[in-house]
Amino acid sequence: MDAQAAKLLGAGLAAIGAGLASIGVGNVFAAYLSGALRNPGAADGQQARLFIGFAAAELLGLLAFVVAVLLILK
Repeated sequence: MDAQAAKLLGAGLAAIGAGLASIGVGNVFAAYLSGALRNPGAADGQQARLFIGFAAAELLGLLAFVVAVLLILK
């Protein structure tokens, strides 16, 4: 396999993580809404955890994107 082809293949596989981050964000918000609808009184106390989960999922997506870009540019 050519080195350029292997580099682009690795970048494509790393970019999959950026797409999967959207699934993670959707799961975080779905779990929050499910819990908030079951117990509306506790929703305010869980909002900080919602944003932490959102940030963690986005961080992993951005990290996968950066790895893909680095693989393409090097």
